[in-house]
Amino acid sequence: MQTLELLDRLIAFPTVSRNSNLELIHFIQEYLDGHGVTSKLIHDDEGGKANLHAIIGPEDVPGVMLSGHTDVVPVDGQNWSSDPFVMREDGGLHYGRGTADMKGFIASVLAAVPAMKARNLARPIHLAFSYDEEIGCIGVRRMIDVLAVAPVKPAFCIIGEPTEMQVAIGHKGKTDAVCTCHGVESHSALAPNGLNAIYLASEMIGAIRELQARVIETGARDDHYVVPYTTLHVGVIDGGTALNIVPNACKFRFEIRNLLEDDPMALMAKLEVKAAEIAGAYQDKFPTAKIDITISNEYPGLNTAPDAEIVTFVKSLTGANDHMKVAFGTEGGLFRERLGLPTVVCGPGSMDQGHKPDEFIAAGQLAKCDGFLGRLLDQISA
Repeated sequence: MQTLELLDRLIAFPTVSRNSNLELIHFIQEYLDGHGVTSKLIHDDEGGKANLHAIIGPEDVPGVMLSGHTDVVPVDGQNWSSDPFVMREDGGLHYGRGTADMKGFIASVLAAVPAMKARNLARPIHLAFSYDEEIGCIGVRRMIDVLAVAPVKPAFCIIGEPTEMQVAIGHKGKTDAVCTCHGVESHSALAPNGLNAIYLASEMIGAIRELQARVIETGARDDHYVVPYTTLHVGVIDGGTALNIVPNACKFRFEIRNLLEDDPMALMAKLEVKAAEIAGAYQDKFPTAKIDITISNEYPGLNTAPDAEIVTFVKSLTGANDHMKVAFGTEGGLFRERLGLPTVVCGPGSMDQGHKPDEFIAAGQLAKCDGFLGRLLDQISA
């Protein structure tokens, strides 16, 4: 199959993170089987999702890992011009959920499998396709556990997230957290007799915004990023049950996307102090007043040295002389932190189209990726 044909097949699997990815994974496994490639599935606890890992070429020497995630973000509430899970072409652009982020890369890699098998590879190619990347790089951690005890690990990793085939050497880390504010309910006609948990949350959100302002003023900066500083962001809030009840609970979710120079746990510690101060101001009258902060997920950033061997090597495959850093997170920080793998991000398409209605990838981007993989095989063939 050619890249576009494979992409059409991959888009037809609605692998939104809340769904199973097994139909897609089984399709890939059967495709690899058809080309004489054995693959291993690494399932989640429930058996409804799986990573896939395969090695093409000699297994006794370090090789090149090509990494991609199989899940996509939801389409709920988005105004698509056509079915997001039926790929549509218009003017050289191919539309569908996941075309750019990041089934285009996976399709290109799969299309290159026959060539990988035909070559006399001096170094192997590792295929590493994960689940639940979009909800915090969850699934890949199980695959990393397996790779960590393998007798021979990959030499380096290329993550095919969309960079328009530019070489990205870094991204920020991310910490997800839930803040739970405990107030005291009362009838709203007697509102001063209660402690409004939504008001507690608003004070805490104000503290997060104040900390953000200080980070912008005094924190680390890296001008390789579009947003060159660590960010704090509140994205979801839930509180109250009825207008005539002073709410006794309010929760909100927030995140920290940190430069590697900024310690997210140090920022979290400052917020913990502020939470105690805010709640403490009410505890004489309302002893049960409290604000809890719980980390729900985190993954590290990536910061590969510009002069690292992998950067020079991948630049030679793209023909580029420069590099970049990307605003979005990837699994690269986990590969680097837990396996010590030198890692870059380089793949077709643009994240400007990712997560939006009418997501698309240009045919020219897929052609560039196909050429990139061909040059990779030239470099690692005996």
